[in-house]
Amino acid sequence: MNIKRILYLLVRLFIGFFLYGLGIVVMVNAQIGLSPWDAFHQGISLKTGITMGQASITVGLVIVILDAVLGEGVGWGTVLNMIFIGVFLDMIKAANIIPVADNLFMGIIMMIIGIIISAIATVVYLGAGLGSGPRDGLMLALNKKTSKPVGVLRTGIELTALVSGWLLGGQVGLGTVMSAFGLGYAIQIGFKICNIDSKKIKHRIITDDIRYIKELLENRKSA
Repeated sequence: MNIKRILYLLVRLFIGFFLYGLGIVVMVNAQIGLSPWDAFHQGISLKTGITMGQASITVGLVIVILDAVLGEGVGWGTVLNMIFIGVFLDMIKAANIIPVADNLFMGIIMMIIGIIISAIATVVYLGAGLGSGPRDGLMLALNKKTSKPVGVLRTGIELTALVSGWLLGGQVGLGTVMSAFGLGYAIQIGFKICNIDSKKIKHRIITDDIRYIKELLENRKSA
């Protein structure tokens, strides 16, 4: 893999991460209930005093470990996803550049926009092939294990996060339901539009690079 290709993939990753952070803030500012994961992150934030971005990073780390247990390879993109979506979330939120909905109609429109942005972001960074996001990795691992549709699995994962967030005190409302049922299918539509088969996504994982570097060093020593 040459330098230009690596730079292209990294740019693609960070565009996806930024868009996902943006999508989260748009949904938060819709003021009609947080998405399931954000309700979960907010609940953790309320209980611990850390920011939502920091909660996202912490939860991401736990899910990365679960992904590895389920056999989904962890790539550099997975690690960067775990860190930078939370970072971008906090940065965009602190910048106050996203308007806050002041009525139900505007809130619904913002929630739909946030879901679409998040779905686009998911397809963008998954397509880089440098490792799925922690939550996407869980979705893909279950997809490969069960052969059930991505939309069904993502909805189940979102509902699990929703219940956990609600129990922790996260804000739950109409927007939460819209995101829980809409995001998975929006991602599935995105895969179809981009002609991506979720079962055939092959990511370059960290162990591949370690093995490659090891072989390269051994070849140089023997040369």
